[in-house]
Amino acid sequence: MPRFPVAPLLTATAFALLSVGVHAATAAPPAPAAAAANMPLPSAPALDAVSYILVDYRTGTVLAQKNADQHMPMASLTKLMTAYIVFSALKDGRLTLNEPVTISADAWHTGGSRMFVQVGTQVSVDDLIKGMIVQSGNDATVALSEKVGGTAAGFVQMMNDYARRLGLRSTHFVDVEGLPDPNHYTTARDLATLSIALIRDFPEYYPVFRMKDFTWNRIKQPNRNGLLWSDPSVDGLKTGHTEEAGYCLIASAVRNDMRLIAVVLDAPKWHSREADAEALLDYGYDFFETEKVAAARATLLKPRVFESASGYAAVGTPTDLYVTLPRGKAASVTTNAALTNARLIAPLAAGSVVGELTVTNANGQVVGREPLVTLEAVPAGGFLTRALDGMRLWFH
Repeated sequence: MPRFPVAPLLTATAFALLSVGVHAATAAPPAPAAAAANMPLPSAPALDAVSYILVDYRTGTVLAQKNADQHMPMASLTKLMTAYIVFSALKDGRLTLNEPVTISADAWHTGGSRMFVQVGTQVSVDDLIKGMIVQSGNDATVALSEKVGGTAAGFVQMMNDYARRLGLRSTHFVDVEGLPDPNHYTTARDLATLSIALIRDFPEYYPVFRMKDFTWNRIKQPNRNGLLWSDPSVDGLKTGHTEEAGYCLIASAVRNDMRLIAVVLDAPKWHSREADAEALLDYGYDFFETEKVAAARATLLKPRVFESASGYAAVGTPTDLYVTLPRGKAASVTTNAALTNARLIAPLAAGSVVGELTVTNANGQVVGREPLVTLEAVPAGGFLTRALDGMRLWFH
């Protein structure tokens, strides 16, 4: 999220209007609810996986982590980036779900987990996506990469380009399937970022990740994400396994309108990756909450705009602002809206960035921020208005 220089508010009154949860100290003993809110936060569960991270989808807040920035092999979790690029092509109209793809010899010969497509046949993009995600088919993945990138090698270049665009600073791809290679690596943190981008950017295609099975060529294969059966709140994303990578799982769940994403890398057994992911999700939901502190396009300030026809501008956040905090702490946050410059001068286009809204917890730490923008265009006033305000600006 972009950051902007923050000047003091124009008036103390504006601060007061935008502050929430400020409580005066008293000598009385705390109420039971307050006592509960002050309980220390327990540590994250001890897990078998070599690396993991738990993040909130809306805010990106990290709730638990271990070796989250360590380079790790990713096995079939690689297919999440393949899916992201294929979904981008669908969204841009460069590809359609019904479009046929001719299966090449290279795709047909691909080893590892397979969808069992046959060389020379034509398979729709839609079926290949399901074969790649649900069945983890390497053959389907290569076929899609050839369709979108021309060749698998060309598609790998696209994968690394998209990794840079999405801010995956510690990820590098050398193939589309996730076969063992020392130059094919990622981190738990980067995979969480990629998972958030997939869910955010392509909600229309995300339901494929919750499919429990898919049948192709009369061969029915189950989704390898066992949490889809054992936890009704889980709706994705992907498993992976090679001898080098161990057992890997990215699990996303929604409970009470709060989505969490758990990334587990290099667990020792297939069932331990599920147990680890479930333990992370339970920890997050038991001890944290995500709350909306500002609604999109709600007027938070109405500052003076010099040389304007209206005299004032409605200012707010372009999107909803959420914060993730330990349970019971949401009431103690304070929100402050500050203009970058007290001297706003018309004309201003709608959506012009004029300041920042910050959210601070009880310890004075900033836990959320969002730019403040003009909610409507502010046109310039007439000649007389501009002339009078021009003189006022000399003394402002």
